[in-house]
Amino acid sequence: MRFFAFTKDGVAGLAVKTEAGYAGLMAEDASYPGTLDDILREGRLEAAGRALAAGDVIDVETVTPALPFTRAGKVLCVGLNYADHASETGHEPPPYPTVFVRFNDNLVPHEGELVRPALSTHFDYEAEMVAVIGTRGRAIPRAQALDHVAGYTLFNDGSIRDFQMATPQWTLGKNFDATGALGPEFVMAEDLPEGARGLRICARLNGEVVQDSNTELLIYDVATLVEKLSAVMTLEVGDMIVTGTPAGVGMARDPQLWMKPGDVCEVEVEGIGVLRNRVVAEE
Repeated sequence: MRFFAFTKDGVAGLAVKTEAGYAGLMAEDASYPGTLDDILREGRLEAAGRALAAGDVIDVETVTPALPFTRAGKVLCVGLNYADHASETGHEPPPYPTVFVRFNDNLVPHEGELVRPALSTHFDYEAEMVAVIGTRGRAIPRAQALDHVAGYTLFNDGSIRDFQMATPQWTLGKNFDATGALGPEFVMAEDLPEGARGLRICARLNGEVVQDSNTELLIYDVATLVEKLSAVMTLEVGDMIVTGTPAGVGMARDPQLWMKPGDVCEVEVEGIGVLRNRVVAEE
């Protein structure tokens, strides 16, 4: 099942993809099941999907995409999780997952505008896949880890590299307003290969492929990330694990390639979809 959040004329809506296309309901409809945040937390994905599939036909070309999730307690990002990316940035593959955080309020949805800040021109793209936690857990064994993953979506971990590299901690360079993107669809785990392995992941900048890899090449796969992160902290329903980006980032190129106003960046993962955003300058 694939969920798609949107707005139309200022009203929130939610749809699922059916054999005939998208069907869904608006927040003003009596049978509207609520936001994906609420549905996931309340364990109602299947029931909500059935209700939405019985709703109205939704033309996704005439609505405004919205963030699938806006209330993740934790957005846990994994750095250097593809060996080729670690190598291109001058790092050895990490002996333990390299984790930093992002926050909900600096993310924009599919077709939203990524904002290059006035303080820097070093705005980089990073194609990533996100695992969304569906069952709360702590100290989760790897053999049970994927039972805690509800599904997957896409992420562009837009990074302001000069601020990221100014200190040993990456938080500032990863959290400028409107520099990351999330969505558009949330795909339930059962509709993808186990652990979302073996899926092509790529980024395109103005139509040119700049990153091209496969989730099979993750150093720490989804199950391992759930195991190792939950050893440290309780993973709550709705938490997001952003699994890492492959080689090809702009910082590592010669000459370096930065996103600039007017550019269009697309992140695609096979079976999950395409996340597209235009870059604008900060006013």
